[in-house]
Amino acid sequence: MANRSREQNHLLAALSEEELAPLEPWLELISLPRGDILARPGEPIEYAYFPTSGMVSIVALMTKGLGAEVATVGNEGMIGLPIFLGAGSSPFHLMAQLSGQSIRIPAQRLEMALLPGSRLSALLRTYSQAFFVQTAQNAACNGIHPISMRAARWLLATQDRAESGAFYLTQEFLAFMLGVARQSVGIAVGELADQGLISYARGQMRILDRAGLEVASCECYGIVRTEFDRLLGIARA
Repeated sequence: MANRSREQNHLLAALSEEELAPLEPWLELISLPRGDILARPGEPIEYAYFPTSGMVSIVALMTKGLGAEVATVGNEGMIGLPIFLGAGSSPFHLMAQLSGQSIRIPAQRLEMALLPGSRLSALLRTYSQAFFVQTAQNAACNGIHPISMRAARWLLATQDRAESGAFYLTQEFLAFMLGVARQSVGIAVGELADQGLISYARGQMRILDRAGLEVASCECYGIVRTEFDRLLGIARA
């Protein structure tokens, strides 16, 4: 696999060629179309994924079809932490939210590479902490902050992963991700658009004023981003 592909994922990029050598035969670059399901609740997780582009949502679904996004993963991390933690499955849906590419490896091969004291094990421990911060902060955000702030936070995080100011997003999908009514999201999106921060038409979301959207967001976006940058050594332009 080309080095350039591996370098697009922060975890794999942090490994030396020597550390990557045992994994190399099993690494496979694949496409992840929007809406693709990577794993379902309770089923064995067959692969770990290291995204190089796009974004994957971890979604909690309830019995009546309602649900909400628990966390998101982009090229800063890995999908499949239960493999590292020894669980092998989770109660969540893992779904590609933005089309992209990912490097995947069979779960069994990843487990074999997780030797005590290895650089990969250390990286995944650190990433687990950053991921925990994200899920905990999201839970606090959902319980405290108004929908308009939460929507702004979500749009900023999505733009980071899309690496573009424009991406496809329906209000129905955003409502599902935030775990709120479609009407409530419509009002929040309208407020952000009235402030000149975004434009939205026929599923096409465009960020017009990134700095203004950060002001409109709650502090949760900055807390999570800062923690990921600190723990994983991510340098941003």
